[in-house]
Amino acid sequence: MRMQNLAKELGVVIPVSFFEEANNAHYNSIAIIDADGSDLGLYRKSHIPDGPGYQEKFYFNPGDTGFKVFETKFAKIGVAICWDQWFPEAARALVLQGAEILLYPTAIGSEPQDEGLDSREHWKRVMQGHAGANLVPLVASNRIGKEVIQTEHGRSEITFYGNSFIAGPTGEIVASANDKEEAVLVAEFDLANIKRKRHSWGIFRDRRPDLYKVLLTLDGTNPRA
Repeated sequence: MRMQNLAKELGVVIPVSFFEEANNAHYNSIAIIDADGSDLGLYRKSHIPDGPGYQEKFYFNPGDTGFKVFETKFAKIGVAICWDQWFPEAARALVLQGAEILLYPTAIGSEPQDEGLDSREHWKRVMQGHAGANLVPLVASNRIGKEVIQTEHGRSEITFYGNSFIAGPTGEIVASANDKEEAVLVAEFDLANIKRKRHSWGIFRDRRPDLYKVLLTLDGTNPRA
């Protein structure tokens, strides 16, 4: 209710990430609050990672909502969460359903098991690719700061990358934050013009869904007829 009142007061759309308990299941979820304060529903994170410092399989169930697009006052937004952003199938599924903007709330940082591994630029380029491949703007928000915990294997430390950004429909970064400070990023897009360009480019006109059945398999063999 607090976020609904705030969205209505400010006339903005607010995505609200939260830990959801549903009977005996637990989800990494996000609710979308429209500019009039109405609750448009929620999305449950589909892809659940398991790696040092990011052992989400131990406390989250895989989401069961499917990929969802929310029609807000300002645009149709497709929302996915963190690890979802590494899967191009998710971005394409959202835009196929009419998403005009992609949104990825994120908490990604260093790898506790390998101090030399810095995936920040890789992370950014993957999402820039989603924007460019689907010709839609994309918003990626990420944490800053450091998280330190003691585990049975010793000290585990993650320094979050920050670097939240907004990409345009060709993947170009139009606004970005740093890795030290909280920030508010603003960009303006002509969605009607972007839609015309998306249609004229032909990337959705020329799709061949009949050839993509291999995507329904785990190992690339025996696709469904």
